Amino acid sequence: MAKAVVYLIPSLLHEEGISSIPPFITDAVKQCNVFFVENERTARRYLKQLWKEMVIDNYEWHVVRENEIPAEQFKQKIKEGKIIGIISEAGCPGVADPGQQLVNIAQQMNIDVKPLVGPSSILLALMASGMNGQQFQFTGYLPIKDPERTKAIKELEAESEKKNCTQIFIETPYRNNQLIDAILKNCKPSTQFCIAVDITGNTESIKTKTIAEWRMNKPDIHKRLAIFLLYSY
Repeated sequence: MAKAVVYLIPSLLHEEGISSIPPFITDAVKQCNVFFVENERTARRYLKQLWKEMVIDNYEWHVVRENEIPAEQFKQKIKEGKIIGIISEAGCPGVADPGQQLVNIAQQMNIDVKPLVGPSSILLALMASGMNGQQFQFTGYLPIKDPERTKAIKELEAESEKKNCTQIFIETPYRNNQLIDAILKNCKPSTQFCIAVDITGNTESIKTKTIAEWRMNKPDIHKRLAIFLLYSY
């Protein structure tokens, strides 16, 4: 029996960003027998964009959720020698993504894991921010409510200054403006703050300004896809 292979297939950051997906991704998709995806509906639509002739129903689909990892199904497909594709809801599988737990299983079972190049909002935002790319930290989501949120923001700023590192974090799109308000309220005027919106989309905007400058012209990015970076020195 052939030995299983796991492909980590990057997906779109923005619905308009299909050109950000390298052509060889389609070649990998064509080799797969089964897909483990964060969202089956969007994954199916994405793969049809890559490969219009794909017959979606000819493939096995398994959904990967943060608190519901189909570990046994994944192990079984590995034992069957399947070519497996893991697809995140946005960006690269295994990075801020529950698919990481499946990758860990593959590593424990000594299976070849092949990460494929594609858009990552974390790296693209860092590249364009002008902030420290030698030392950086991704935190994910900050607390929603105070006083925990204010405490987290101040700790990130203090750690950035102490370690000379860029802090990277995200928020649910409908809470973007509230997060910006909290950052502008609690950070020092000289701290740099990057707001990266709609990366790879037609309305992409990646701007780095000081907190003092943002306070003079606060953006409205309600319900837009965004990632945030903070750098204090």
